[in-house]
This record gives sequence, C-alpha cells and structure tokens, in this order.
Amino acid sequence: MKKNIVTVLFAFVVVTAISTRPAAAADTKSQLIQIQTQLQIMQDNMTQMKQSFDERMGVMKDLVTQQTDSVNKLNTAVQNLQKTVGQETNDAGSKVDQISGQVQALHDAVDELKARLAKVSDQLKDIQSSQQNMPAPGTGQPGTAQPAGGNPAAPQAPPPETLYNDGLRDFNAAKYDLASQEFTQYLQVYGNTDLAGNAQFYLGEIQYHQGNLQAAVLSYNKVLDQYPGGNKAAAAQLKKGFALLDLGQKSQGVQELRSLVARYPKSAEALQARERLNKLGVAGTTSRPSPSHR
Repeated sequence: MKKNIVTVLFAFVVVTAISTRPAAAADTKSQLIQIQTQLQIMQDNMTQMKQSFDERMGVMKDLVTQQTDSVNKLNTAVQNLQKTVGQETNDAGSKVDQISGQVQALHDAVDELKARLAKVSDQLKDIQSSQQNMPAPGTGQPGTAQPAGGNPAAPQAPPPETLYNDGLRDFNAAKYDLASQEFTQYLQVYGNTDLAGNAQFYLGEIQYHQGNLQAAVLSYNKVLDQYPGGNKAAAAQLKKGFALLDLGQKSQGVQELRSLVARYPKSAEALQARERLNKLGVAGTTSRPSPSHR
C-alpha cells in the first residue's frame, strides 16, 4: 500500500514537473521577445537622436562660420575706418595750418591797410600844418616862430606807417634785430596808435623765434594788458600759451589755451589751441576765461 502511494506521488511530481516546464519556457521566450523589442526601440531612438544631433551640429557649424565671416568683415571695416579717420585727422591738421597761415596773411594785409590809412591821415595833417605856417598876409612872416636861439629842431622819427611797414618787412625777411629796433622805436614814438599793439606782438614774435621765451611771454602779456581790443590779442594769447608749454609750464600753458578758446571760440587761433590741447590729452574748454595774464 505504502509502495503504491509512493509510486503515485512520484508519478504526480513527474507529471507536474513535465506539465510546468513548457509554461516557464514560454514565459522566458516572451520576456526575451519583449527585451529585444525594447532594445530595438532604444536603438531606433538612439539613431534618430544621433541624426538630429548631427543635423543640429551642422546648423551650428554653419552659424559659427557665418559669424566668423561677419566678425572678420567687421574687423576689416574697423581697420579701414581707422585708416580713414587717421588720414582725415592729418588732412584736418594740414587744413588748420593752412587756414592759420591765410588768417595771418589777412591780418598782415589789414595792418598794411591801416598803415596806409594812417599815412593819408598824416599827409592831411601835414597839409593843415603847412597852411598854418604860411606867411600872414602883408607881413611876410610865417604863422609860427622859429625855436629860441635859432637852434634846429631835433631829428624826428619816420612817419608811423613807414616805420611800421619797415619793421614788418624786416620781420618777414627774418631780419629780427633790425625789425626789433624799428618796432621798439615805433612803440616809443607812436605808442598810442592803432598799430601799437601789433608792433608789441611782433616784438614777442621776434623773441619767440630767437628762443627768448621768457621775454616773449612778457611781450605777449603787454599786448593782452595794454592793447586788449587790438586785432593781435587772440594771437598773443595763443603764442603765450605755446611759449609757456615750451618752457615746461604745462598747467599755465593749458590754462592760457583754454582761456583763449573761451574768449575767441570761432577764431583760427582757437582751432590751433584746441589742436594743441588734444595733442596734450586735455579738455579744450574751461568754465570761464582766466582774469589775469600776468
């Protein structure tokens, strides 16, 4: 009996084992199919991602190339602009120098015209004086008496226009010593005329050209202090500023040039002052003109 029961149980176990193995094998195969399906899906996704990445990288490379080309073109344009600005700056400096020379020539022409007008005025005065010195009717005596003791009158200086024109001619010919004597004599004899300020300015110019900068500054100061309304005031202040800079007195020179720009903003001298200040790397304006030139 026991043997039969054992035989039955063994048979049941065998049958159960036989019946369960195909089911486990079927489940494993199904899982393998699912895994393979998922792997295929992942591979397809990776392929699509790689394709999309390659496409985007291509677009990015094109953008980088375009930006690089744009930067190179911009750099070339900036270099060309710098060259153009540099050339225009040099041309502007040359034009300023040319205009300054033309303005100086114009000033000299005006000075000469004034001298001629003064000559005409002196001739009129001589005519009037001659009329006054004519003999009185019926007396045969001139209207004015001779100096006491019969001594001849002291020698007189040349007429103002002659003396001034001689000094200007010698100055333009670089005969500075002779021109200095003539302008000095002009100031001694005709210090109250319209051209006295010009004569004082040219004395400063002579000293400046001869390298006597301290004396030139004093002469320019006399123009500014004694003849502030003359047509050489702006030129005197400009050259004073230059002389101070040449003497190493930078702060005083800069102050003088700034004052000039504030006083005569539209003059040719103001253009030269601004150019010099720009070369020094300082601003070309000031809050108000300096009150003193001493």
